Amino acid sequence: MSDSDRTETATLGGGCFWCTEAVFDELKGVVSVESGYSGGTVSNPTYEQVCTGRTGHAEVVQVTFDPQTISYEDVLRIFFTVHDPTTLNRQGRDVGTQYRSVIFYHDENQKRAAAKIIKEISAEKIWDDPIVTELSPFGAFYKAEDYHKRYFANNPNQGYCRIVIAPKVAKFRSHYRDRLKK
Repeated sequence: MSDSDRTETATLGGGCFWCTEAVFDELKGVVSVESGYSGGTVSNPTYEQVCTGRTGHAEVVQVTFDPQTISYEDVLRIFFTVHDPTTLNRQGRDVGTQYRSVIFYHDENQKRAAAKIIKEISAEKIWDDPIVTELSPFGAFYKAEDYHKRYFANNPNQGYCRIVIAPKVAKFRSHYRDRLKK
C-alpha cells in the first residue's frame, strides 16, 4: 500500500494561507500542508493576480493527512476554531473574495461531512453570527510561490506574523495541546 492510499486531502480557505498553514503544520496526523489557490477561473495564477480579487481564487491550504490518526471531521473542527467563519470575504483586516471561508470538498463523503460539521457548529452557537463558509466542489489547486511555504516558521519576527499569526497559533496550541506533533 502506498502513502497516497493511506492519506486523504482537505482543501480549506480560512483567510490568509500563512495562518492556516502554520496551524495545520503542527497537527498530529498531518503529513503535509501546501499553500495555494483554488476556486477561480485563472489557470496557474500568481499571488499578485489572486490579491486583486479578480481571479475568483481563494487562498487555501491543501492538508494531506492520515485518517488513521485524525479524521476529516476533526480537521474541519480545528479549521473552524482557527478562523472566523462568519465574516463574508474577510478575515480581520484581510478583505476580498480571496480571503473567504471555504471548504472545497473532494468527494460526496467530504461534502456530507462538511455539511454535518457546519450544522453541528451552528447548533452549538459558538459564533454569534451565522456561519457563511462556502461549500464547493474541488476543481483545481495551484501551488503558491515558494516564498509562501512555511512562511510563519521562516519569518516569525515579521510584523504580520507577530501580530496576526502568532496569536492564532498560540490559541491553537492551547486548545489542542494533545494533538500537536512532538
